[in-house]
Amino acid sequence: MTLRVARRAVLGGMLGAGLSAMPGWMSVAQAQTASVSAKTVATGYAELVYANYSDTLAAARDMQQAIAAFLATPSQAALDAARKSWLAAREFYGQTEAFRFYGGPIDDDNGPEGQINAWPMDESYVDYVEGKPNTGLINNPKFKITKANLAKQNERGGEENIATGWHAIEFLLWGQDLSETGPGNRPFEDYVDGKRPHADRRRTYLKVVTELLIDDLNQVTQAWAPGKKNYRSRFEAGGTESVRKIIVGLGSLSRGELAGERMEVALNSQDQEDEHSCFSDNTHRDMVTNATGIQNVWLGQYTRRDGKALKVASLAELVGAKNAELASTTSAQIARTVKATEGIQAPFDREIIGGADAPGRKRIQAAVDSATEQSKLLVQSANAIGITKLTLVQP
Repeated sequence: MTLRVARRAVLGGMLGAGLSAMPGWMSVAQAQTASVSAKTVATGYAELVYANYSDTLAAARDMQQAIAAFLATPSQAALDAARKSWLAAREFYGQTEAFRFYGGPIDDDNGPEGQINAWPMDESYVDYVEGKPNTGLINNPKFKITKANLAKQNERGGEENIATGWHAIEFLLWGQDLSETGPGNRPFEDYVDGKRPHADRRRTYLKVVTELLIDDLNQVTQAWAPGKKNYRSRFEAGGTESVRKIIVGLGSLSRGELAGERMEVALNSQDQEDEHSCFSDNTHRDMVTNATGIQNVWLGQYTRRDGKALKVASLAELVGAKNAELASTTSAQIARTVKATEGIQAPFDREIIGGADAPGRKRIQAAVDSATEQSKLLVQSANAIGITKLTLVQP
C-alpha cells in the first residue's frame, strides 16, 4: 500500500468510524442542520414557491396553445389534446396550494385565488346543462364576454356562481359528468357553428377565461420573482414570522382544506357536486398533488417541470435541530398521507358511495385521518421551534 493510499484509508476509516463524535467535529448532515435558520428556510421556501408557480404558468400556457388550436379547428382529437393539457397543468397547480392560507399573494384581500380555483361550481351559471338548454352566460347574448366582465361575474350572487378559473375551463372542455364510470363527455360540436346554439360565444368564452387564468397565474408568479421589491423580498426578510406563515399554510391545507373540505365533505354528502374536479374525474389527482405540495415544503424539495430536482433549506431540518424525533415522526406521517391519497381510486365520485365499510370510503377515510394527524404534528413542530401563535383553517 502506498503512503497516499494508506493516508486515504486512515482518513476513510476515521470518517466511517464516526469522526463527528470527536470534539470539535461535525458530520456533513450535522453541519447542514446547524446552518439552517428561519432566514434560510424562508429564503429556500421562496425559491421553491417561485419554481412551482413558474412551472404552473408554463404548463398553463401550453394548455392555452392547445385550447387555441382546438378553437381554430374543433375536432375530437383537438379537444382530447386540450383536455390532456389541462390535466398536465393541474399536476403543478395542485402542489402550489401548500402556499395558501396565510394571506400571501394568492389569497390576501386582493389575491386572485377565488378567480383561479374556486369550487364547487354551478355549471348552469356558465353554460347549458341537462334539461336547461338556454342557461348560462354563454347563452345570454346581452352579456359581453371580456376578462373584466368574467371577473365581475365570478361568485356574483353566490359562491357557487363561478365564472372563471380552472374549473370553468374544465367544464367547458368536459361538460357535465353524467357517467358513473367516467368523466364528462362534451361533444366537440358544441364549438362548431350550426351544431349548437351560441358556438361562437362558447369559443370566445373559453378563449377569454383561459387568458384570465394566465393573467392571474402570472400575477402570483411575479409576486415571488427574485430580485424585485415584491412580496418575496419582504417574505425573505420576515424570519420567524415567515416560518410561522409557512406552517400555517401547511397545517391549514392538511386539516381544513384537504382532509375537511375536499374529502370529509364529500364523504358525508356522497354527492358528486362536492367533488373537487368533478367534470374531468381528476379529483383523485388533486388529493395527491395537494399532499405532495405539503411534503415538498416540509422537506424543502421540488421536482421541476423539466425533471430537475430542487433542494432548499427545509422545515424538517429546522425542527430537527430542536427535536430530531419529532421531525422524523412528522416526515413519516406526511409520507403516509401522500401514500394514502395515492391509494384513492378514480372516479372519486364512486369512492365516496356506500356504507362506512365500503372499500372506497375506507381509502378516503384513511387519507383524512392521516392528513388530520399530520396537522397536529405540524403544530407540535411549530411549538418546537418557538412558534406558538398559529391560526389554522378548520373544516
